Amino acid sequence: MVADSTLDLPALTPADRILQRWRIRKALPWIPPGSRVLDVGCADGALMRLAGPRVRSGVGIDPAATATSDDGFESRTGTFPDAVRAGETFDAIVMLAVVEHVPADELSAWSSACTELLRPDGQLVITVPSPTVDHLLHWGMRLRLLAGMDAHHHHGFTPDDVPAIFGGRLKLIHRSRFQLGLNNLFVFRR
Repeated sequence: MVADSTLDLPALTPADRILQRWRIRKALPWIPPGSRVLDVGCADGALMRLAGPRVRSGVGIDPAATATSDDGFESRTGTFPDAVRAGETFDAIVMLAVVEHVPADELSAWSSACTELLRPDGQLVITVPSPTVDHLLHWGMRLRLLAGMDAHHHHGFTPDDVPAIFGGRLKLIHRSRFQLGLNNLFVFRR
């Protein structure tokens, strides 16, 4: 699951990797062992690599992903929910640092798609940075500490929007802050 270099995405810096792994570590306990997982915004597939045997199989979707298939994990180039195949269902859907990039008028469709794609008792795991992070991100990019992938696509999204968007169709079972309060974890159950 390697990023497509033709899209000219910045390479992740060591600081980006630390923050990415931190988000993944917060998400993993909410993915039931033996799950089939959909990783929306999979980038380079780090979630699936770090999940190890906890995840039985999975699909990663990202516009910058290179299509691959290996040991029960498939990476697809594309966008959510279009890249999901008819009839596919999942025990968990994970969206780490993704929904703040989605245009507001598309989020209702994303919520509906999650409900349809999750098996009964399936879980949706979302992380969303606090709006304060945008300022820190731009400084980190200027200092070349962070790559800031798609930082320009943030559209004023706030974590408080998440329960209203996804909670109408799914039940919010957990909400917490991490990374010194600058990131938010949401877990919903179907």
